[in-house]
Amino acid sequence: MTAKKYSLGLVGRKAGMTRVFTEDGKSIPVTLIEATPNRITQLKTPETDGYSAVQVVVGTRRAALINKPAAGHLAKAKVEGGRGLWELRVEDDKLGDFAVGGEIKADIFEVGQKVDVQGVTKGKGFQGTIKRYNFTMGDATHGNSLSHRQPGSLGQRQTPGRVFPGKKMAGHMGAVNQSTQNLEIVKVDVERGLIAVSGAVPGAPGGDVIVRPSSKG
Repeated sequence: MTAKKYSLGLVGRKAGMTRVFTEDGKSIPVTLIEATPNRITQLKTPETDGYSAVQVVVGTRRAALINKPAAGHLAKAKVEGGRGLWELRVEDDKLGDFAVGGEIKADIFEVGQKVDVQGVTKGKGFQGTIKRYNFTMGDATHGNSLSHRQPGSLGQRQTPGRVFPGKKMAGHMGAVNQSTQNLEIVKVDVERGLIAVSGAVPGAPGGDVIVRPSSKG
């Protein structure tokens, strides 16, 4: 079994969707990702942590909203606080390319590159099985008066006398981590901190996303 390869990514914020036109007039739907510099706060090493990763902070946050442990951690790294901390896995031999206090910018990506974008999908609240799992409805008529949108039978008789774990039932829908793979980078604007990615990415506008080189590219 071969070891998994890690490629450095970038934490950004989904700004919304628009479209860009190619030189031959073709319209390409894109998602704009606000990719401001990721400030490095810590380097995770195999000797001390058991794995290699770059810890980063993104965005801004008032000092009054940062608790004391986090403030001390940021002060040690001499980095300004942000809206959260993320870890970006890297290969062991690449860890020397980074230093605490440095920055990771959008220029690590180039136009035409394939990337995977990870985000938290839109939350849809508590939903029934028809919407959540695309179950088929019961008859609207022909004597059916109470079971139009019921899931149906849940289990067996006395044996086993219970509902098995994992049964598709009503419950919370959405708000889960999801990755969209093999999206193409259409444009990179390092000065403005923007990346245009073809197609849609998970989550609502304003949500945090992680852009990584495609694992299948």
